Amino acid sequence: QVQLVESGGGLVQAGGSLRLSCAASGRTFSNYAMGWFRQAPGKEREFVAAISKSGHSTYYADSVKVRFTISRDNAKNTVYLQMNSLKPEDTAVYYCAADTYYCSGYGCYGHEYDYWGQGTQVTVSS
Repeated sequence: QVQLVESGGGLVQAGGSLRLSCAASGRTFSNYAMGWFRQAPGKEREFVAAISKSGHSTYYADSVKVRFTISRDNAKNTVYLQMNSLKPEDTAVYYCAADTYYCSGYGCYGHEYDYWGQGTQVTVSS
């Protein structure tokens, strides 16, 4: 089992920045590819970003490309999501997820992850 705990969410004004963290425990972190997803009220959960086990490969949803950056520190068992130039439409609960396989390209949108965190709320005011 892999336990994932997100943190770093909060309320920010449009144009501002937040950095989300996801701390992993239970298994060897570097054996897992990681992803970030989000779910806004009344909407389905959507893919945001993914990163490979080594951190050398990343992929982003078109809606966040350039503005968000996913990274990981395998020594700290943590994956991050740096979010810049935030927009009200970025408001959602953000979840991190872990899987033994890294998705590739458009496959990231429908990739199934084995483990999920409990989520952290991000609210962007206009």
